[in-house]
Amino acid sequence: MRVGTRMKILSISTIGLAAIVAGLVVHGHTLQVRAARLDHVAAPQPYFPAGSIWTQDVSHAPTDPNSSTMISTLESAGGWGHGRMQVDMNVRVVKADAKTPLVPFHRGPGFYAADSDEPTTFPLPAGGGIEGQPGYQCNIEEGDCHLLVVDRAHSKLWEAYQANYADGAVSANFVAVWDMNRIYPASGRGDQCTSADAAGFPIAPLVFSADELATGSINHAIRFIIPNPRIRAKVFVHPATHAGAPRGPATAPPMGARFRLKASYDISQLKPAARIVARAMQKYGMLLSDGGNITLSAQSDADTVAKYADVDFGVHDLQPLKVTDFEVVDGGKPIPLTDDCVRNK
Repeated sequence: MRVGTRMKILSISTIGLAAIVAGLVVHGHTLQVRAARLDHVAAPQPYFPAGSIWTQDVSHAPTDPNSSTMISTLESAGGWGHGRMQVDMNVRVVKADAKTPLVPFHRGPGFYAADSDEPTTFPLPAGGGIEGQPGYQCNIEEGDCHLLVVDRAHSKLWEAYQANYADGAVSANFVAVWDMNRIYPASGRGDQCTSADAAGFPIAPLVFSADELATGSINHAIRFIIPNPRIRAKVFVHPATHAGAPRGPATAPPMGARFRLKASYDISQLKPAARIVARAMQKYGMLLSDGGNITLSAQSDADTVAKYADVDFGVHDLQPLKVTDFEVVDGGKPIPLTDDCVRNK
């Protein structure tokens, strides 16, 4: 090789190396800026005291004797809804404070009188909204219209199903006012009692948020749903207290089943933010909460400090997780559904 050629190659290589170094510096600066912004995101406060069922570490809990059968049945039926694990980022959890106005509450046309709390007023924070909505108006004939309000000033979590705000009042077909100072028993608000979800437990403590992803930790079980024909009919297991409309075979998982991502699953194949969710699935599991097609529920970033774009997390980032990557934690003997709600004191 001639000297001139060698010098030319060396010059090009030096330029290339400089570009790479410059790129790393710029990239490092970008990461530092992003980290500085996310460092200002505080870890979200828990909704209930330590020791609550949905914050229990089940990473070493025994599997259900019928775990393999339930997983096989679900896989044969098509697995997750739409055949893939997808995330719904439309669950709004709006924050009330001591100054939040209370508006009148009215029964909806299909009010669940036996199971529901029946407040005379309902907190309505300014700028909030119902699930999937920019405001407090929702067509209950087209959706679940969950209205979730956390009021830490009074230690109350308000969760309404088929809610709407019109003519100066909130109406809903169901309301649960949860006491955030209480560690609820396995039977929750009471066996055979529903909640804003068919399973009977609260929604807000089970949905993960962009703020949690920004702080790097999800410290609770995660809400998940599958189509009703894939959920065992007429039974539930604690911590569920109700079953709703499932119509699956006796070998299908019951409402309240806690799925756990297998410890052997290599989460390194997932994107960094998705690994945070996967680790929570391995430690706390996922609780079968209702029937539907979009597997996981996440809090809308309309009500969080961080945004999903900040943490680079998208609705399909957990799609590599298959039903067969999970096992079912032992939930005890299934409880037959009677719908005879008996509220816990």
